Amino acid sequence: MTKPAHVTTHVLDAADGVPAQGVSVVLVRERDGVTLASRVTDAQGRITDLGPARLEPGVYRLTFDTASYFARGGRPTFYPRIDIAVDIRSADEHYHVPILLSPFAYTTYRGS
Repeated sequence: MTKPAHVTTHVLDAADGVPAQGVSVVLVRERDGVTLASRVTDAQGRITDLGPARLEPGVYRLTFDTASYFARGGRPTFYPRIDIAVDIRSADEHYHVPILLSPFAYTTYRGS
């Protein structure tokens, strides 16, 4: 069985009650601004291979391109981009960063 990436995400469109397919997400190491991965959510709104299987401890940023997602559906949004900084403290833990999304609000939490 393949070990999942160190960081994964799941984006749900709470306004429509469906997975948010086609949301571009970029993972950047804050220390030096290096982009480690760039992926797009699948039909279930998931990205299971965002970045390497192991990250060194430090702060990382996930950037979600919500403007393009909402534009495809002809919907305006107040948040054209969501930037979430996460503090990776252990190379042995999995970090799941889900988003509940609507055109004018979003919620995130550390998932499992």
